[in-house]
Amino acid sequence: MYTGLDSGTVSRLMDHQGNRGLVDRLLILSANCALREHVAAHMAPAGFQVEAAPAGEQGLRRALSGDHALVLLDLDLPGGDRFDSLRYIRRSSGVPVSVLATQGDDIDRIVAFEIGADDYITVPFNPRELQARVRAVLRRSGTAARWAACRLQNKITVGDLTLEKGARVVRCAGRLVNLTAVEFDLLRSLLEAAGRVVRREDLVRAALGREASTCVRSINMHMSNLRKKLGPGGDCAGRIKTVRGVGYLYALPEEIGAKRD
Repeated sequence: MYTGLDSGTVSRLMDHQGNRGLVDRLLILSANCALREHVAAHMAPAGFQVEAAPAGEQGLRRALSGDHALVLLDLDLPGGDRFDSLRYIRRSSGVPVSVLATQGDDIDRIVAFEIGADDYITVPFNPRELQARVRAVLRRSGTAARWAACRLQNKITVGDLTLEKGARVVRCAGRLVNLTAVEFDLLRSLLEAAGRVVRREDLVRAALGREASTCVRSINMHMSNLRKKLGPGGDCAGRIKTVRGVGYLYALPEEIGAKRD
């Protein structure tokens, strides 16, 4: 499961001393030369620096190099499980990954997001939509980078919500929120992955120490109580969003109220 950007990437993304660091550097990883050229041709004029790499060990080394703000990964790679490269990258790095695939069925999408993909883009795509979706992932990753540094400390702050791990205290818009032990552990798991989907079974294990198969209703109940205690976000929309068939996420401030599929 994706747990945040590595410290080196965080520092480079947060560098504002006269340069944009890695913000505009993309890697397209695909065995399809035509697709690599197509992506580069449409992303470069939009201001992105695009490096193209073939599939295989060489491409994966580039994906893990820390030299890019985002990897565009073609799932239609020859040989093996089509999700193997995504699993490998996610196990080894926090670099954001937008997958490209000719298949757009629900099962593929769910598997990709469960592994840790940041976006799922079907091929062929509208070039302007690709640009917009890449920018959206980079915006989320930039915010996640700032919070990654916070997660190294005892306190997690997301928008108007602050959670103190050691003292097990939660404040929302300055007011103290009284949570049960289970609710606190659920919220902590969600905040540590703010803006990312946390699988229901992972939440069950983190908060209840059990397997998910027997605790689905219990988790749903705790989430309902947690939502009521935290209240709506700044625009009166939900902080905690349900991703059907997968789990939950705590929305980033700019995403609160945004419509999800």
